[in-house]
Amino acid sequence: MEPFLLNAAQRKLYNVALRQREAGRGVRIIILKARQMGFSTLTEALLFFSCVTRKGVNALVVAHREDATANLFRMSRLFYDELPEEERPMLSASNSRELVFDNPDRKERAENPGLGSRLRCATAGGKGVGRSDTLQCVHISEYAFWPSAGAGKAETLTGILQAVPSDPATMVIIESTANGYEDFKERWDAAMAGENDFEAVFFAWFENPEYAMEPVPGTEWTPEERRMAELYSLTEAQLQWRRWCIANNCGGREDTFRREYPSCPEEAFRDSGVGVFENDLVIERMQRAPEPVRRGSFVWDGEPGPEPGAGAYRWADDPAGEIKIWKEPAPGRPYVLGGDTAGDGSDRFTAHVIDNVTGEQAASLCRQYSEPEYVRQVMALGLYYNRALIALETNYSTYPVMKLDELGYPFQYTREREDTYTHQLRKSYGWRTDRLTRPRAIAGLVEIFAGHPELFSDRELLAEMLTFRYNEEHRPEAIAGKHDDRVMAAAICYAARHQQRSVPEEPAPEKTGGKLIERIERGKRVPGFR
Repeated sequence: MEPFLLNAAQRKLYNVALRQREAGRGVRIIILKARQMGFSTLTEALLFFSCVTRKGVNALVVAHREDATANLFRMSRLFYDELPEEERPMLSASNSRELVFDNPDRKERAENPGLGSRLRCATAGGKGVGRSDTLQCVHISEYAFWPSAGAGKAETLTGILQAVPSDPATMVIIESTANGYEDFKERWDAAMAGENDFEAVFFAWFENPEYAMEPVPGTEWTPEERRMAELYSLTEAQLQWRRWCIANNCGGREDTFRREYPSCPEEAFRDSGVGVFENDLVIERMQRAPEPVRRGSFVWDGEPGPEPGAGAYRWADDPAGEIKIWKEPAPGRPYVLGGDTAGDGSDRFTAHVIDNVTGEQAASLCRQYSEPEYVRQVMALGLYYNRALIALETNYSTYPVMKLDELGYPFQYTREREDTYTHQLRKSYGWRTDRLTRPRAIAGLVEIFAGHPELFSDRELLAEMLTFRYNEEHRPEAIAGKHDDRVMAAAICYAARHQQRSVPEEPAPEKTGGKLIERIERGKRVPGFR
């Protein structure tokens, strides 16, 4: 037996919990981790400490398997047995799953009841786990591997969380290694997006100082190992351990190592499906992608129209805004905006903006809108980027392209279509996704990304690329429960760019969007444009 001294990863987790507690809020943490980091030990210690130092604490630990449940309980029992006798609280019951900190003498309980706290361990899959309790401390262990039979693990966890009051003295820690795309991934993504109170904390394998070995003299590192070392600042000792672990613990499979010992969240959640985009390339770009220089939306004053003074736009910063900007528009620079509209099961409107000289992403838009609001934002974004070529999908609604035309937007993508009455070809605004154009657009996007991943900056787009896979019929699409709106907006954008010039030119003052940009940034009213 030795004193419990926190390793570097445990200290990081403890500091997150301490910061939340000192901020006067309940501890809410969701942990994505590599194996054997010591988080179960620390979490059990935190729950145990709460139970033996406070009155009336009801703590629950739920593990994914019976043997894990027994192991976690033994850990808590060990903490109790190793306490100095004078610091050991009264214990009225201790069985294979529960410690009850009451006076064991029922006759004396009225005058000296004890703490009235308890710590219980249970296995996921049991009926009604945690539903009948009021809980102050909860540890959800290896949630991604909970069984989904019966009511389902999502419903079980929801029931447990309902039993925890919104109180600064409470604590909920959900921890797991990844297991593909399931409810743990959904909750992790929600925490990352700030959609719940949980703080998402990731721990890479190289944060464990024990994962290092003295390298063999004369070792030659592979290009992949050198890439990993450069990307994550790994030492040769860490590379040597990684090589040893792949050979001895992962059956020689690097993909198994990435899942069990991830270097970043995207590696952890990758699955065995066949991706349309090269996963390793996507993950590496996600690590290097820059943050947007500004985020927000356009505020629209009045009804825009072709007559001067009919309407005005101004930019409004918002850290949660639907528009993200990486590159501000430059005078005379040609830009293209591709858009995927809501429809066919999707409830999001998206846009992807590129500099048509370099092909580099300049901005993005993604939001749940009504169609009129989408048109307002797209029109302002197009004007902001020097009257960009706008190519919007028209499969499920022609309202956006018709409204842009009505409002006098000057530059929309046009396609040829057959008139159903005269059978003659006629020009129509907007992009049509069909069995011919869809595979071509996607193939073009795949080719561009493979050759120049540095052109893409939106991490949310890159995340969609990871879940854009070939189905059983070898049709590329988002996996169940995921979106491909950003992917399709980018594909449309690049497929339509041939209708925009590809060289910059010095714009005439009466045609430039540069004055619009300057006046928007100053917060002044800007008249509508023909």
